[in-house]
Amino acid sequence: MRRSAALASVAALTTMAVAACGGGKPAATQASGKASASGGTVHMLLGSDYSHLDPVRGWDGGVNNFYRLIYRGLTTFGAGPGAEGTKVVPDLATSLGTPSDGNKTWTFTLKDDIFFEDGKPITSEEVKFGVERAWDPEAGIGSPYAKLLIDAPKDYKGPYVSGDLDTIETPDPKTVVFHLKKPYADFASALVQPNFVPFPKGTGAADAFDSKPIASGPYKVASYQHGTSLKLVRNPYWKASTDSVRAAKPDSFEFTFGLDGATVDERMLAGQGADADAIAGSIQPATVARIQAPQIKERTLSGYMGCTTYMSLNTTKKPLDDVRVRQAINYAVNKDNVVAGDGGTVLATKGSAIQPPTIVGRLDYDLYPFDQAKAKQLLAEAGHADGFDLTLDVRPVARQQGMAVAIQEALKPLGVNVKINNMDTSTFYEVIGTPARQHDAALTGWCPDWSSGATFLPPLFDGRNITEKGNNNLAQINDDAINKRIDEIAAMKDVNEANAAYGELDKQIMEKAPIVPLLYEKNVTIIGANIAGAYLNDSYSGGIDLVSVGLKDASK
Repeated sequence: MRRSAALASVAALTTMAVAACGGGKPAATQASGKASASGGTVHMLLGSDYSHLDPVRGWDGGVNNFYRLIYRGLTTFGAGPGAEGTKVVPDLATSLGTPSDGNKTWTFTLKDDIFFEDGKPITSEEVKFGVERAWDPEAGIGSPYAKLLIDAPKDYKGPYVSGDLDTIETPDPKTVVFHLKKPYADFASALVQPNFVPFPKGTGAADAFDSKPIASGPYKVASYQHGTSLKLVRNPYWKASTDSVRAAKPDSFEFTFGLDGATVDERMLAGQGADADAIAGSIQPATVARIQAPQIKERTLSGYMGCTTYMSLNTTKKPLDDVRVRQAINYAVNKDNVVAGDGGTVLATKGSAIQPPTIVGRLDYDLYPFDQAKAKQLLAEAGHADGFDLTLDVRPVARQQGMAVAIQEALKPLGVNVKINNMDTSTFYEVIGTPARQHDAALTGWCPDWSSGATFLPPLFDGRNITEKGNNNLAQINDDAINKRIDEIAAMKDVNEANAAYGELDKQIMEKAPIVPLLYEKNVTIIGANIAGAYLNDSYSGGIDLVSVGLKDASK
């Protein structure tokens, strides 16, 4: 899932940004053997605000997790640790859809008794309109799957500008039919993305939903002060009988933003007052040694996030347009030092391949073991023996800062002067996803939307999908051989064959060195003593699955 990873952890209960990472092994599941009670308020202590409340704008591991509290789609991920949390299940739809025309046309039927927060029924027209918003040139900067998969005219610009999209049909209020560009056997999985959310027709123009969304899930926004606080209360028109995923035990959720990470850790360690009912993000590296006490250990959840943290290299910038320079940077970065900068092996393991170990079909290889002599040789061959200046875009969170400094120090012996450019966390992905505003390199991450190379490599490296806004191909690489192989794999009928082919493509891409895979991050988080039903969900960057969280005792 997009721009994910531990890099976003402080902002969103995980540390990296996008999506389903099936196959990961949950290190801890339930916070307590005691079941959640109904009622009470769960408190969320976060370093920064969510990227967007509008689901066609936001798309990272943390905000996607949050969206499930207020939105529903045709499908979603199941609720539960391990495989349960990566299984795609029906949500607003009665099934995972009926394909026809060789998987090029998909038909879905809506459930009965599904409503928005104002009591208006959700029909196929609202589903169609919600999906059409993904094409809006201003708002549609989130998940690319609607635009990648659904057939649409090249000049289509969403419902506010272009009107209805004929390739999404609504023959009756309960039926919606999608016509795709090409056959796609896993379309039900793509529908778990946040921009497949229904909205009343004509609503949400400009940034309306970033301040006041229209809920279809069990909670609605009661109040919101951007960057400061957010309160969710129950949506009275949500019916539990239509929803097999969301437990919706608490009466409300209260989010506090803008908290210093060290302060949050101290509060969670103490667990006093309302903090006993709290969830926070991944702990700071300095806190790792303090979670060994038995009373803290029993409140600690830990597991791989199923994501890859990497440094993108902008191939349109000189001298990064030379593959030898990019390869030199890969050889020069000491991954062990980057892991140490991130907080050590409790929090991460070093990376080599683009895809994380949780991806089915992944190939384990290392083309660029640490070798500064080789790096210097390549730079000399490229005519840059004296080095050059490089601006690295990062966010001002502790783990990312530690990694950035490790990279800066690693490149110094090559004469490469790395300027660390700290950017606002809430707008970071939006800025680096705008090619005109991007610098030489960016420290970011990616989580798969589900456990397949199809959700990892094409979004990041298909040069035909580079866009002026919401661009995920941060390297801006547009290589004919890579693009051709992406098409060949997409046409494969056997899923296992395709996944193995993506593993080989991973290595083929790294021969061009458009990124530096740095590490595979872990999420380590402390929960309040009164929190129940908490487990790490592989589908949301290893973050706590919010739809199952409740309180042991809601009367306190």
